[in-house]
Amino acid sequence: DGFGGVPDDIADTRTGERCMTPEQPDKNPDHDGPRDDGTSHPGQDSGSPPPGSLNEQIQHVPVSARVPPGVSRGVFSTGVIVFDGPNEFVLDFVLRLGAPHVVASRVVMPHQVLAQFLAALRENITLYEGRFGKPAAMPVPKNPEGQKTTIADLYEQLKLPDEMLSGVYANAVMIGHTPSEFWFDFIANFYPRSCVSARVFLSAQQVPGLAETLNTSFQQHLRKRTGPPESPEPPPPPAG
Repeated sequence: DGFGGVPDDIADTRTGERCMTPEQPDKNPDHDGPRDDGTSHPGQDSGSPPPGSLNEQIQHVPVSARVPPGVSRGVFSTGVIVFDGPNEFVLDFVLRLGAPHVVASRVVMPHQVLAQFLAALRENITLYEGRFGKPAAMPVPKNPEGQKTTIADLYEQLKLPDEMLSGVYANAVMIGHTPSEFWFDFIANFYPRSCVSARVFLSAQQVPGLAETLNTSFQQHLRKRTGPPESPEPPPPPAG
């Protein structure tokens, strides 16, 4: 069980909350929800709008995120699988306890939001370690005969319900911890009200693995976007 292309375990703590939004990470770790002083533009202001349309500049300043009843209890996860798409990352939080193994939650977030998520997660790990010390390392399972597990192999063992195929969108995250676990509120931050789209719990032991997996996935994304470094120009042949 682990994280990354295929990580799997995490630990618990609920102190030192940190909320971050894509446009403007919040400096205050103790607020109740993501704050954003930016301006939202539902449409471009190009003179008089056509009949039947509404074109208006609005100010969206959410103070807290609504938590729907179906989301409030959250889901427990023992690992995460990260996919890098052309425009977004897909995070599949899996539960590999008992049978069948399942995808407990699928979260879709823009590339830049994952980078902010990773920074906020690292800050929370530092806060956790300052209060409780480093979480115990996860035991490493023996891999029989050195076989490598592929993504295709994993998803043959995972149950992914039809209603979860499209996932839920998040452009902000709130993180909290207790001595034994971390919790993550993934938030869709839209006008007129921000809303928690998924709530995931992980054991504290597994959170460093989550951070490592997110960092590996993001670094791979950067390499794909920038391409391999250009090889230097060969030296000119000696004059004959």
